[in-house]
Amino acid sequence: MLLAVVAMTTAANLRIVVVAPDTLTTDANDSAAESEAQRSRWLRVGLLEGGYNIVAVLPADVFLPERLAQIAPDMIIVDAESQARDTLEHVVLASREARRPIVLFTDDNDMTHMPDAIAAGVTAYVVAGLAPERVKPVLDVALVRFRHEEAMRLELAAARSELSGRKTIARATAILMRSQGITENEAYVRLRKTAMDKGLKLADVAQRLVDVAELLT
Repeated sequence: MLLAVVAMTTAANLRIVVVAPDTLTTDANDSAAESEAQRSRWLRVGLLEGGYNIVAVLPADVFLPERLAQIAPDMIIVDAESQARDTLEHVVLASREARRPIVLFTDDNDMTHMPDAIAAGVTAYVVAGLAPERVKPVLDVALVRFRHEEAMRLELAAARSELSGRKTIARATAILMRSQGITENEAYVRLRKTAMDKGLKLADVAQRLVDVAELLT
């Protein structure tokens, strides 16, 4: 079901920014440069054949984070030169506040860079040799993986927040019990009534009480 949804959202209505070298011009005697140029051509052919909405092709310079922030794409594709660590740093920095899938296409066969790239936020790491018709499946899988990881991240954050809130409520309840000489249930009822009267979350009211108690100790 999720793959079907992704198939509907990865083409024209998925806004993509490609981060790539300024030019594809190469020296015929430079085999590495020719390989990179071929990768770039295949990647762009694959994107065009897939019907993707490429909103911009940007160079990996110091202005990249600002440009990405202005464009706010749904996905970033990095067409990287070999060992282009600076490119990744710029892209990851630009996506730190607004998380989005990042797909890296590279000719760097040194797989020792892959763990660092994934840890930095790269969703998919694709080494040279990809035919144009394989671009769309790669991006579909990258989008599924990103959405899955984001759902897990948000779920974990919510669980941590809930646990933290429970601990704060327990601390606030204990403070009321000691200061007012009331039972645990009575303390909890007072906290809940205060939260309802003020239109606040119970955990927020508890945190305020804990903060005040800490100031007075």
